[in-house]
Amino acid sequence: MVRFMTVTNGPGPAVPDSPFADRVLERLTAVHPDHADPERAGSMRAYMKDVAPFLGLTSTVRRGLDRAVLRGLPSPDEADCAAVALRCWRLPEREYHYFAVDLLRRHVTVLSPDFLPVVRWLLTTVPWWDTVDPLAAHVVGGLVAAGPGLRTRMDAWSADEDRWLVRAALLHQLRYRERTDAGRLFGYCLRGAAHDDFFVRKAIGWALREYARTDPGAVRGFVAEHRDRLAPLSVREALRSAGS
Repeated sequence: MVRFMTVTNGPGPAVPDSPFADRVLERLTAVHPDHADPERAGSMRAYMKDVAPFLGLTSTVRRGLDRAVLRGLPSPDEADCAAVALRCWRLPEREYHYFAVDLLRRHVTVLSPDFLPVVRWLLTTVPWWDTVDPLAAHVVGGLVAAGPGLRTRMDAWSADEDRWLVRAALLHQLRYRERTDAGRLFGYCLRGAAHDDFFVRKAIGWALREYARTDPGAVRGFVAEHRDRLAPLSVREALRSAGS
C-alpha cells in the first residue's frame, strides 16, 4: 500500500517510481501523436470549452491505441496506477487524461482508500465534466464502496468550495443502485440545492434520476417535499425516471 498526502496547492502528489509507468508513457507518447488529426483536434477543443488541447483522436481510434499500449504488460498495482495517472495529467493533450481515467476505472479494485488524494488532485486539476464524471462514478465510487470510512470525506466534498468536488460527491453513488445511502444522497442534494453552478444543479438531477431507477417513490417523495428548494433543472432531471 502506498500512502498519498492530500495536496491543495503546488504540483500535486509525488509520483511513485514505476517501471510500469515508464513503459506505458514511453509507448503512449510515441504512438498517439502519430495518429493526431489537427482539424478534429480543434473541434474537440472547442466542444470542451477550451479546457485543454486535443490530439484529435476519435474514441474508437484512441481506445484501440490504448489497448496496444498496454498489450503484454503486467497488471498494475496501486503505485503503478498513481504514477501513470499523475504523469498523464501533466501532459497537455486531453487524450492522455482519458487514458489515465480508463486505466483507473479498469483497475479500481487494486486501489486502497489512501488513493483518494490522488483522485482529488485529478478532479481539481484541468477539471471538466469529461474527466470528473467517470472519475466520480467509477473511481471515487469504487473507493468509497470498498472503504466505507471514506464516506465522511464525501460529506466534506459535498460542502467544498470547489464545484467539481461537490459534483463528484453527488455522483459517486451513481452506480450503487440498492446499495445507495439515500440519506446521504438526499442530504447532498439539499446542501447543493441553492448552488449557483450549472454543473452542480445538473448533478443533483442526474443523481436523483439514477436513484429513481431503484426507488422511484423515494425520489418522487423527496422532490415533492423539497421542490421549492431545488432548482427547476434539478427537478426536471430527477423526474425523468421517477415520473411526476
